[in-house]
Amino acid sequence: MVERIQRLQRMETVVFNMDKVVTGEKGNPFLPDFLVGDRMLMIVHGQIVAGIDFSQFRASDVHITGREIHVKMPPARVLLTRIDNARTRVYSRSTGLLVAVDPNFEGQVRLQAEGELLEEASRGGILTVAGQNARNTLVSLLLGLGFEKATVE
Repeated sequence: MVERIQRLQRMETVVFNMDKVVTGEKGNPFLPDFLVGDRMLMIVHGQIVAGIDFSQFRASDVHITGREIHVKMPPARVLLTRIDNARTRVYSRSTGLLVAVDPNFEGQVRLQAEGELLEEASRGGILTVAGQNARNTLVSLLLGLGFEKATVE
């Protein structure tokens, strides 16, 4: 039974799709932004995928008594955070008069955006939903395998 569950590798149980406005800024505390500032406003579309990583699953997590099974599931976690580059746009960018355009600045703002998307998904309860969905799916799977009672915690 443990080997069958481990073969799943991971189970993606929830996907959050989000749009977010992200601002990136560089400046100098001694000179005004119109001379040395670099500012970008980006509209980001991203996706956060959460679920269960079964590589952490151990034999001690399964207890079978007759036709009843009790499974201790690994905690839900974020499996993937990604930005949809096709739907993400730089809305505006302003560069100071004395600043050369930094080609890496957009990449830095995209990295910042990934962090903000992850934070927003966490506040939205993505791990709670992922855990509940995983429990429901595992119970259905175990009952489908012929167990009369399946408990997943």
